[in-house]
Amino acid sequence: MLKVTLYSDGAARGNPGPGGYGAVLTFVDGAGALHTKELSQGYECTTNNRMELLGVIRGLEALKTPCEVDVYSDSKYVVDAFNQHWVEGWLKRGWKNSKKEPVKNKDLWLQLLELMKTHTVTFHWVKGHAGHPENERCDELATTAADGEALIADEGFEA
Repeated sequence: MLKVTLYSDGAARGNPGPGGYGAVLTFVDGAGALHTKELSQGYECTTNNRMELLGVIRGLEALKTPCEVDVYSDSKYVVDAFNQHWVEGWLKRGWKNSKKEPVKNKDLWLQLLELMKTHTVTFHWVKGHAGHPENERCDELATTAADGEALIADEGFEA
């Protein structure tokens, strides 16, 4: 199984407001060559947490075969949902959080969980804006996308 590293970040100008995600995928092929792919997109009106999730989702969607994926994100929202087993609780409670309120961004959590059936995914938290090169690049991709002119609708947010 191919080992891939996925770095991801999200941004929103206002919350909600224009936003974007950035993702950087890297892997080393059998010959030892490093391959890198960058992804980003801006949205007209969204939230930071939606963009954090979309960065991971779009990164996993870009993989053409089942992979072992290490996801690095500065989003405690995304990382803790898996490492602190929040998702398991949400599923047991019928997509309600510990306060018995509906889980936000359920549409994106469902997409992410479906993608994770194909891949072996491990989540790692990195401190944001701390000089981590790939995280800084993802932040640049996300903010550039949020500030760009090719913004699209976040239909899940608008629903």
